[in-house]
Amino acid sequence: MRNFIKKHYRTIAKTALVTIYLVIIAGAVVRMTGSGMGCPDWPKCFGYYIPPTEASQLEFKPNHEYKKGIVIIKNEALLVAKTDFTSNSTLNTTNWEAYTKHDYATYNPLHTWVEYINRLFGALSGIPTLLLAIFSFWFWRKSKWITILAVINLFCLAFQAWLGKTVVDSNLAPYKITIHMVMALVIVAIILYLIYASKTSFKTQTQDKTFRNILLFGIILTLIQIVIGTQVRQFVDEQVKTIGYAKDLWLLNPTLQFYIHRSFSILVFALNAWLFYRNRKLNLGFKKINLVMACIILEVFTGIAMYYFDFPFLSQPIHLVIATILFGIQFYVYLENRRNSIFISEKI
Repeated sequence: MRNFIKKHYRTIAKTALVTIYLVIIAGAVVRMTGSGMGCPDWPKCFGYYIPPTEASQLEFKPNHEYKKGIVIIKNEALLVAKTDFTSNSTLNTTNWEAYTKHDYATYNPLHTWVEYINRLFGALSGIPTLLLAIFSFWFWRKSKWITILAVINLFCLAFQAWLGKTVVDSNLAPYKITIHMVMALVIVAIILYLIYASKTSFKTQTQDKTFRNILLFGIILTLIQIVIGTQVRQFVDEQVKTIGYAKDLWLLNPTLQFYIHRSFSILVFALNAWLFYRNRKLNLGFKKINLVMACIILEVFTGIAMYYFDFPFLSQPIHLVIATILFGIQFYVYLENRRNSIFISEKI
């Protein structure tokens, strides 16, 4: 059993990483389509485990059996069934209570199912994450950090789910969306550590302190860019609410965050280009730095497309997802460059 777990632990960790990125991708699609409030309650959707497919399911029905927690829309407000009951010919308000966490009472089947699929991916990510935490105890004697971080990661995912609830309850408060994104990146970083720390062999690479320190600064810059980018995205969302889908007007009068975000991109490109150059010049052996540059170039192109070509289809979610992939690759290269510092008593 021990050998089986050690052999397949990295596979489970990689599966967990893929599911987290699927959640990030689904979340990006949710934002692109404006589906964040597609399910106004949490963890269910309008009180159902499988959400409604048409508006008539959310209308009051006479002589109908209702379960506790089922939601209906009445007079542009959400009502929640207090207990299990069978309705009379008319709506009896004593059986219902107003949903007070927010006043968003709109049903759009596309938004509902996009958000619901996002939640399904979130639930799916919990399976490999739980297995990582359980199986990590087989590594305790050889590498306690694997066990500690795997357990912490499980709690981080639970906290992330709770954050998702607070985002819905707050009707998509901007700062909560930003925290939600940063927490996703923390989970990505922990899983990447588990993937690297459970390796059985290592490539020939030169540990370079200058390269490592500049790379760490680059990771911090990427995080700052992602945070500022979520604020720019929030501004765009507000523009959509105000002026509709006139894409050419969304960034006509941008905020200061937009200019900071655009200016930082130059610094991010220059810094990582230097890392790319140093890696090749000194033959350090960090091949994934090539992927870092590819991600940055794609980021630049999608950024230009959004600003100068009025947000082409899928440009926004692609821009966000590539940024999170960039962070992941940078962090993994950082782990490779500090291999001697990672707490592993021997090869596992």
